[in-house]
Amino acid sequence: MAYETITVDVDNHVALITLNRPDALNALNDALLGELAKALKGAQENDKVRCIVITGSEKAFAAGADIAMMREKSFVDVFMGDLFTPETDQILRVRKPIIAAVSGYALGGGCELAMMCDFIICSESAKFGQPEINLGVVAGIGGTQRLTRLVGKSKAMDMNLTGRFMDAEEAERSGLVSRVVPVKKLMEEAMAAAGKIAEKSMISATVVKECVNRAYEVPLSEGLLFERRMFHSLFNTEDQKEGMSAFLEKREAQFRDK
Repeated sequence: MAYETITVDVDNHVALITLNRPDALNALNDALLGELAKALKGAQENDKVRCIVITGSEKAFAAGADIAMMREKSFVDVFMGDLFTPETDQILRVRKPIIAAVSGYALGGGCELAMMCDFIICSESAKFGQPEINLGVVAGIGGTQRLTRLVGKSKAMDMNLTGRFMDAEEAERSGLVSRVVPVKKLMEEAMAAAGKIAEKSMISATVVKECVNRAYEVPLSEGLLFERRMFHSLFNTEDQKEGMSAFLEKREAQFRDK
């Protein structure tokens, strides 16, 4: 399928989705979010895809939601149209692991998109922020909610109230990103991580994603019970037998997603 605001490449069981609005620093407008949602739905339904990477350019992952698109909209427009909801709901319905590979600016909606992914690998040039307060609004795709869960109340308040940016070093220290790498190594690292995930049992990878996400939604006791029951349930798969046999036989496991 041909896209206008993104590119999609599938290779070695990894779907690489690149945001491609260079003149707007990959600002998120209706077209880009719509195409991203379609591409992610396609990747979820494609049996050849086992992991997904979302990235932008070296200059910007995504510099925010498109202000030109939003400026003249009224409350009725955005409320009745439920601005951003259908597209972000589709992103969150993806069950396969998603990695955000971030260089440059990840601001506003860009930061929020990165946080919707399962983890973030960023380059040394990355800058994260929720500067919506400078526009007279508030984050609308998770910037007050996911950010608080990831970095804590104090930093989330700081970033949302002052609009300041967080650099890569602080983002790693705060738990927003999983690792920081040189700019020129970003895609190599992200694709290597995706390739490693693609080698695993898709059943187990899906369960891992559900279990970790559950940790943010329920009390610890409920999360532990969910995790344990999912652990128990995987003993009914061929992949569990293969994985444990391969370990004992000192060979690489050959998972079949069964």
